[in-house]
Amino acid sequence: MKRSFILIFCLLPVSFPAFGQTALPKTLSLEEALISIGQKTGKTAETEFRWDPFLSSGTFTAGGHSAAFFSGGEGESGMLLLDGREFFDVPAPYVHQGLLRFPEAFISTAALSLSRSIEEDASRFNIAAVIIDPGHGGKDSGAVGNFTVNGKPFRSVEKDIVLNVSKKLYSRLSAAYPDKRILMTREGDTFPTLENRVAIANSVPLKANEAIIFISIHANSSFNKKARGYEVWYLSPEYRRNVIDTAKYADSSEVIPIINDMMEEEFTTESIMMAQSILGRIGEASGNRIPSRGLKAEEWFVVRNARMPSVLVELGFVSNLEDALLMSDEGYLQKLGEALYKGIGDFITRFEMSGGFTTIQ
Repeated sequence: MKRSFILIFCLLPVSFPAFGQTALPKTLSLEEALISIGQKTGKTAETEFRWDPFLSSGTFTAGGHSAAFFSGGEGESGMLLLDGREFFDVPAPYVHQGLLRFPEAFISTAALSLSRSIEEDASRFNIAAVIIDPGHGGKDSGAVGNFTVNGKPFRSVEKDIVLNVSKKLYSRLSAAYPDKRILMTREGDTFPTLENRVAIANSVPLKANEAIIFISIHANSSFNKKARGYEVWYLSPEYRRNVIDTAKYADSSEVIPIINDMMEEEFTTESIMMAQSILGRIGEASGNRIPSRGLKAEEWFVVRNARMPSVLVELGFVSNLEDALLMSDEGYLQKLGEALYKGIGDFITRFEMSGGFTTIQ
């Protein structure tokens, strides 16, 4: 039996690269690139792009990280720079008919590198909360200075001064760190006990990679009316306290004292670092208007019982007329609030950039 074969040829409009050339990779428009990076990083709403036509350079940002590049010619390779510190060799974006085109491999590398950095952030230690403790309040006026100025009575009251400064500090921290919990142990002329203040700080819920700091604000007094100046206190290294949750180590109770000592030393170190930052910033703000009395170590109740880096700031002496007049000046109190904010901000930046000085939780 004979069989017949019919060959049917179908001509389709297919384009082939010229001889000796390879096909160019698929590219994405800017809109497609933003969508792709946003989806892969999980930061769609935060993904942005900036373009400098004079330098022919662009930057994608997502989750606080950046991927920068220079455009090249079609088919050329280029460099992708992640956060100004890590380079990747990628197909370069290029301008075609007045519009940017992004090779798929470029977008894939940018998205993966940004995603990795965002994931690393999530696992790093960060300051989740700041507790501001305005000293005294309510029935407890704290230190009081009584003077006669230009024939008129003048009264300097600690509880009012520290609440004023604390509110200014709260306002600055809240604006600068909307992702952090900024809390005050009192917001008005009330009297939380020392135990209440510490309980507020120690009861803040924290995730495994979160930390908290505590700052207690006071004004000083002395029988010596010439005594004046500001100072910052931290817990004496000789004082021993329990700073860990022993329930976490129920199966290994023998290591609790060792871990507690290690954590306590970390908290002391961090407290000193924060105290130094605050002291320096107050010095900058006050200039030579008020002397610095330096860093001090003591076992204040609110400091020794807070299981976190903690400092106590003495803004000046209400018993000294020069200090008292300064602390009655709204402009100077604004500077103090700003100085405290900057000092705490310095510490937060160092803590978070290092991934957390404290290594054991």
